[in-house]
Amino acid sequence: MGTKAPSAPRCAVFVGPYLSGKTTLLESVLKACGATNRKGSIKEGNTVGDTSPEARSRLMSTEPNLASTEYLGDRWTFVDCPGSIELAQDAQNALMVADTAVVVVEPDATKAVALAPLFKFLDDHAVPHIIFINKVDVGSTGIRETVEALQSVSDRHLVLRELPIKDGDGIVGMVDLVSERAFRWEPGKPSEMIKLPDMLKDMEGSARAEMLEELSNFDDHLLEELLEDTVPSTDEIYGNLTKDLQQDLLVPVFFGAAEKDRGITRLLKALRHESAGHEQAARRLGVDPEGEPKATVFKTQHGSGTGKLSFVRVWGGEVKEGDNLNGNRVSGIYRMMGARQDKQPRAGAGEVVAFGRMEDIHTGTLLSPSGKAEHADWPAALTPLYSMAVHADNKADEVKISGAFQKLVEEDPSLSHEHNADTGELVLHGQGEVHLQIAIERLRNRYKLGLKGVHPQVAYKETIRKAATQHSRHKKQSGGHGEFADVHLEVKPLPRGSGFVFDEKITGGAVPRNYIPAVEHGVREFLSRGPLGFPVVDMAVTLTDGQFHAVDSSDMAFRKAAQQGMREAMPNCQPVLLEPVNKVAIAVPTDFTSKVQRLVSGRRGQILGYDARPGWKGWDEVQALMPASEMHDLIVELRSMTLGVGTFTAAFDHLQELTGKLADDIAARRNANNGAH
Repeated sequence: MGTKAPSAPRCAVFVGPYLSGKTTLLESVLKACGATNRKGSIKEGNTVGDTSPEARSRLMSTEPNLASTEYLGDRWTFVDCPGSIELAQDAQNALMVADTAVVVVEPDATKAVALAPLFKFLDDHAVPHIIFINKVDVGSTGIRETVEALQSVSDRHLVLRELPIKDGDGIVGMVDLVSERAFRWEPGKPSEMIKLPDMLKDMEGSARAEMLEELSNFDDHLLEELLEDTVPSTDEIYGNLTKDLQQDLLVPVFFGAAEKDRGITRLLKALRHESAGHEQAARRLGVDPEGEPKATVFKTQHGSGTGKLSFVRVWGGEVKEGDNLNGNRVSGIYRMMGARQDKQPRAGAGEVVAFGRMEDIHTGTLLSPSGKAEHADWPAALTPLYSMAVHADNKADEVKISGAFQKLVEEDPSLSHEHNADTGELVLHGQGEVHLQIAIERLRNRYKLGLKGVHPQVAYKETIRKAATQHSRHKKQSGGHGEFADVHLEVKPLPRGSGFVFDEKITGGAVPRNYIPAVEHGVREFLSRGPLGFPVVDMAVTLTDGQFHAVDSSDMAFRKAAQQGMREAMPNCQPVLLEPVNKVAIAVPTDFTSKVQRLVSGRRGQILGYDARPGWKGWDEVQALMPASEMHDLIVELRSMTLGVGTFTAAFDHLQELTGKLADDIAARRNANNGAH
């Protein structure tokens, strides 16, 4: 089957949509490699991967599963990545260190659009990839129709490598289009080679000619042979397929049914003979595999018993336990088989292992003894699309939350957190509701924290529409020194975005200079919560006059007088609610653009226009202004209407006046909550 592939350990990463069967495929591959005696089942909870409580409870992958084994004498690490679009960061990071990606899909043409972001990522980063159409025993679409649908969302040409043999409506085997040999799948046994069915001969000849035509686009010698009706040798065809896969020029397509172990050996042999070695993946990242040892961290994990683990791909040299990389000591080297960690004294080029307790090292770091090596290419963390405010059931746990959040973000860079200064809430940002629920569940399970996630508050503000003047006197007498302060305040609105400005026009020492800062302090304290219950912005307050008492005046008295003056002035200034408005860019396949425009209008948004999405064939980007209060579950509805692929970016743009019943309800809720506290 062509030239023997590289002998150094290699890495294949399984990616694809949720429910495409990647975890089942990993089980079948490990059984075919002899790494396990029997296949585990997701429903029974005994798979090699998906061992975390979060994965078990949801019957889905929630983090990458690594399994290192051998196939026909070659060492491999297979990485099964979560399929949920909300957990894409882990998949992207793993793909950066892969020799080959196996894109697992269902035979369903209607779901092809869901693959567009994944294909775009693979092409942008030149990651060689194979498509494995899984579940062909229960699929709703034929192989060829599925390939045509997938081709519509892939810039690389897809090349069908096999032809299905059907018995009635079911697929019972396949014809290899290179060797032109036919195989019948046998339950629980290796495939049986059979004679090519007569009814398939014409179809096989046509499909093979299509494959060769695609290959000839990248090889002049093969093109000449086809023009001269010369039949190319099998070795030449395999050589072209290998070269074109490794250079990410085209995408071979295989099919099978992992649940029934069908098509697994064929897939493994293709990987063994046609995948490049680790040197190509290293150079793709701009890493020279020669010279000092180098390794890339593609995943970080904090275990309750194991401490911190840094999953790495070693590019060159040899790393031994106790070595110093980027100023951190390698405390343990482990080869992974799901949750099982097999300790080993060293790791060489091509291996995928975990380094123990490298506390200062983060995902995406290139490790070396000198600490000077850097990647030319590493994907940025995904932009947050959904947020939750996280509250502790027990006040005593609040101090632990920040440190636990930090570890979560280390594990998954598409998570981020902040203490929102406007609302006082601790907010966790991520890729969707499921993503954040898993993160909170992980905190509960791992750190025994009682937490709940709720909708975060919107950072409303308020301002005034009208100017007013106010004279206010604070006077209190109760034995000994009293309290006295008298102020004249001038309050007026400022243009939007001006913030707050304090000034004074005191003449003749009506208010001593040392008390003026106390007046400003009192005004600012009041403005932290105006009459509508929110911080007050875009206004100016000027101290114009006042009186003091030589004995009874103090900083506290003038602070109280200022607060009292603001309390009395504000109702006369026509306070009005301000809501934050974001500028949003919503990206979707062109077929969904009109739906997105209706979605924006239905959320009180203002469409600014739309255009082709830069770098994305067949996609549009809709620009809009949208109130922040309407954006909490925007990604949920957007994904629902676009088969999971719609996305957006958003940034604060301006504050906008909000009046009417909606504003009244918001202020009433705010003041009721403030009263409750």
